[in-house]
Amino acid sequence: MSYSVGQVSAFAGVTVRTLHHYDRAGLLSPSGRSGAGYRLYSEADLARLQQILFYRELGFSLDEILADPQANPLEHLQARLRQLSEEIGRLQRLAEVAEQAIEVQRTGVQLTPAERFEVFGEIGFDLSYATEAQLKWQDSAGQKESMARAAAHTKEDWRQLMGEAAAWRGELLAAFDEGEPSDGERVMDLAEEHRLHIARWFTTCPPDMHRRIADDFAADPRAFALVVPPSQQRPGLAAYLCKAVHANAARRADREEDR
Repeated sequence: MSYSVGQVSAFAGVTVRTLHHYDRAGLLSPSGRSGAGYRLYSEADLARLQQILFYRELGFSLDEILADPQANPLEHLQARLRQLSEEIGRLQRLAEVAEQAIEVQRTGVQLTPAERFEVFGEIGFDLSYATEAQLKWQDSAGQKESMARAAAHTKEDWRQLMGEAAAWRGELLAAFDEGEPSDGERVMDLAEEHRLHIARWFTTCPPDMHRRIADDFAADPRAFALVVPPSQQRPGLAAYLCKAVHANAARRADREEDR
């Protein structure tokens, strides 16, 4: 039995224009023509159309379907299953990031935009970095404490801690510009000040945690921008601070051994 293009359109729920497009693309050409030259589709054509529509529903492009029309359908489906599994994983990760972004906004710095500018100045708050950090450390007691204490800080608290951070930053920049070695006493003392600053305002910061924080500074510009705004950065400064933190951690370990 043969079916006209109008009948197939009604059966399959696709437009006549789509069927014409499939024909021109070589994806589904009708098996016959009427005496007047109209397209006529066979039962086999309908089965092929059903397969095409199924593949399209799974997200295959026309090019993918055309690439190997004789391929084993099982191979097509297995390949698509792998792709869908990867996409599901990606979407789950995005959902986690969205959830954490919401949590950051709920428990983060409780200041109006004007107050944020007044207190933080050039120091930017990169939400993408904050959410990634939250995902990375979400099970850490230190991260939970840090978020809770940050949420509890008043505007005056933020003004004070940012003032301390600015003074410390000025000393770090001076040491760097004057060529002080990153493992010298002066710069290691600055690294220790930074560690104590974190402990005073956010969470207990043992040397191993401080090293991980410093590694983030060296690896991710978004992290380092929370300490030194881009307008004040120098090439190599993030690595310089990271080395100082590691040197300070080693110095503290040596002192513990001497006790």
